[in-house]
Amino acid sequence: MLIVHHLENSRSQRVLWLLEELGTQYEIRSYKRDARTGLAPAELRQVHPLGKSPVVEDDGHTLVETGAIVEYLLGRHGQGRLVPPDGSEAALTYRFWLHFAEGSAMPPLVMTLLLRRAAARLPAPLRPVGRMLLHGIWEGYLEPTITPQLDLSERALAGGGWFAGDELTGADIMMSFPMEAAADRVGLGERPAIKAWLTKIHARPAYRTALAKGGPYAYA
Repeated sequence: MLIVHHLENSRSQRVLWLLEELGTQYEIRSYKRDARTGLAPAELRQVHPLGKSPVVEDDGHTLVETGAIVEYLLGRHGQGRLVPPDGSEAALTYRFWLHFAEGSAMPPLVMTLLLRRAAARLPAPLRPVGRMLLHGIWEGYLEPTITPQLDLSERALAGGGWFAGDELTGADIMMSFPMEAAADRVGLGERPAIKAWLTKIHARPAYRTALAKGGPYAYA
């Protein structure tokens, strides 16, 4: 049985969604975040040394990194589904968004979250200084990085399509977490195509089933 080591409110929700779209049987082993730090519990280190989620065990293999897991699951269990045909223009677009999700989109969104948490935990007398530092980093680096990325995503989804063509692919599954995180952490502004796409994926039966099985997930 394929096992997904799933952390609440995390990237691993995408793996559950993918498996539901594929109709693949799997078992969930759920973990809760540390109430103080928000980090994954130490038990995950017994599954993989990095102690992160998602981790997937399948056929004697232990896999980490969401993009690698999505590629593996589609190759082993997809039977050609959710992947554009090799050699097509859509296949190139698919690979770009599949890797853009974690390679470019998530790092500044993670930094935004961590800086806000750090500023909020400062002693009260230091919080004004913390807010000034956060504002400076936002204005100088985060906003100039995140805004063009969201604009690029908006253009890709214009016309009511998907990230890699006219049908759902693994690229949409990978991009779900960055777009949900962006909506939560920085807002989407006047980007109707991204908002419509989020509404569309959240309405999918497989997405809803994955939410029901996965437990708390604040981004949907």
